[in-house]
Amino acid sequence: MIKSRNGLTAAGLSVLGTFLVLLAFTTKSWLVTDGKLKNPEFERLGLWVVCFKGFKDPRHWYDTRFHNCWWVFEEEYYTISDIVFKDFYIATQFFFTDCVFLTVFGLFYTIVYVYLNRAYIGYVKILLSAGILNIAAAICSSIALIIFGVYGKNRQWMPHWEHNDIGWSYGVAVAGTIALYVSGVLYVIEQQLHKVKPENMATQRANYNYEANDLIHSSLTAV
Repeated sequence: MIKSRNGLTAAGLSVLGTFLVLLAFTTKSWLVTDGKLKNPEFERLGLWVVCFKGFKDPRHWYDTRFHNCWWVFEEEYYTISDIVFKDFYIATQFFFTDCVFLTVFGLFYTIVYVYLNRAYIGYVKILLSAGILNIAAAICSSIALIIFGVYGKNRQWMPHWEHNDIGWSYGVAVAGTIALYVSGVLYVIEQQLHKVKPENMATQRANYNYEANDLIHSSLTAV
């Protein structure tokens, strides 16, 4: 089960990318306040959690203030759901969730690759599957990151938009996406190498047999 350096690097980056993507997916620092306000109504936000500190409906429809960190689907947030769930935020959740699922499936193929013998008939397909899944996950993540990066500081979204910054969870997602891109490309390269190697061996074997037959034929002719 000896693996090439290229394959081991792809596997390592796949594991790293999965860890970083899951970390970004579950943490609540995609958007954070810069700390320059004494009493910010908004503190931080992740894909599934938002933290307020005395936030009140700016439309004054409901006389309710929101404090602490809550899951975005909590019943208490129903009255401001249209404020929290902007189209770009939902799109970010959708594409990054797709990324997580694809990454997990890719990690499964990585584990299979690490423990599988190269003599296995489906070895090349496993390499290709791992590569495609990681690249697809990275593409979904890239879409989510671009959308959130463009609209995350929208002045029509969280209060005091000028004091809101992209947080470390977003940076972790970027790092994970890069790792997945590189891992996917390395897997595809490894797959091509293993695909070409048997073909070259078959060609060499055919050439050897042809030369041997030619030599035998020449020897018989000489006799």
